Amino acid sequence: MATMQTVQVELGTRSYPIYVSPGLFAEDGNAKELLRPYAAGRKVLIVADSNVAPLYAAAVERAVREVSGEETALCVFPAGEQSKNFETVAMICRTCAQNQLDRGSLIAGLGGGVTGDMAAFAASIYMRGIDCIQVPTSLLAMVDSGAGGKTGVDLPEGKNLIGSFYQPKAVLMDTEFLKTLPRRELINGFAELIKHAILFDRGLFDKLLNAGDDILTHPPMDEMTELIALSCGLKAGVVSRDEQEKGERMLLNLGHTFGHAIEKVQDFCGFEHGEAVGTGLAASARLARELGLLAQDEEEKIEEIVRKYELPMAIEDCKPEELLHAMYSDKKNRNGTIRLILPHAIGHCEVHHDVPDETILKIWESFLP
Repeated sequence: MATMQTVQVELGTRSYPIYVSPGLFAEDGNAKELLRPYAAGRKVLIVADSNVAPLYAAAVERAVREVSGEETALCVFPAGEQSKNFETVAMICRTCAQNQLDRGSLIAGLGGGVTGDMAAFAASIYMRGIDCIQVPTSLLAMVDSGAGGKTGVDLPEGKNLIGSFYQPKAVLMDTEFLKTLPRRELINGFAELIKHAILFDRGLFDKLLNAGDDILTHPPMDEMTELIALSCGLKAGVVSRDEQEKGERMLLNLGHTFGHAIEKVQDFCGFEHGEAVGTGLAASARLARELGLLAQDEEEKIEEIVRKYELPMAIEDCKPEELLHAMYSDKKNRNGTIRLILPHAIGHCEVHHDVPDETILKIWESFLP
């Protein structure tokens, strides 16, 4: 078994650990030991969607129950981005009340990004705030939404427009969970790994670019544990320095202004989130090259890695004007201008506010089939 990796998110009295290892929730795993500081003697509500609950809820419930000594409640909602709304959060909070969770209780988000965002948001508002932990089950959640403290739900007008910053007490990542992920879900997660590499770490970029061809079919657990821990370490450093996205943390939105626009125009029924971000990474690189910010060979390497991980390089049934309009509703914008994160080199990106609409339209047009 691979050695457990631990990453610390340093936030003073709200600091917390991220544990990454295969087999944490196996019967002989050490999840119980890791859960003890957070769940002992407390009522716990586990939140999961209808895809994840049949796979992993029993194992997580078993570990939590042995530690807590209390009955463990489970709240299951229909899987999919369409459930990421106030109605589901209200259901989570009502389940808390029906099971008599109080201010000393705990919510555990078990699943992908949609689950983690809503479980933590519910924890942040139930009884004005109770503790939460995250147990991400998808690669996307492990390297992106599972840690960092962003919570939220969607509105018809845009993605994640309602939410809060609310840090978990701990994050437990069992990389064995990745073995049940469909190939498409693995691809989603690799988009965020690639994003962190383009932002901060040329070495990680090269590791991903040179990974074996089996990385999307039979991902080696030792290698995945290392890659996830590296990625989490990069993000943890940013979150520690800029928890509420007032400076450096804005960089983590690389590819997302493009990606969120695709998701919105497709009404969240086309590309998965990671796929949209992957296209957004390529679009950001093309735009940076168009503006003279990024060398041609660097732009080509970014497109190469996007293709290697089978992320989409064409957008069907979307008009460039619609995509540009959707970019203007992004919550990261300021004073009516689109805020973009653009690479200047692999490992170095900067924030830009002044890109002309016609240049952005030109980039969108280059992705039409």
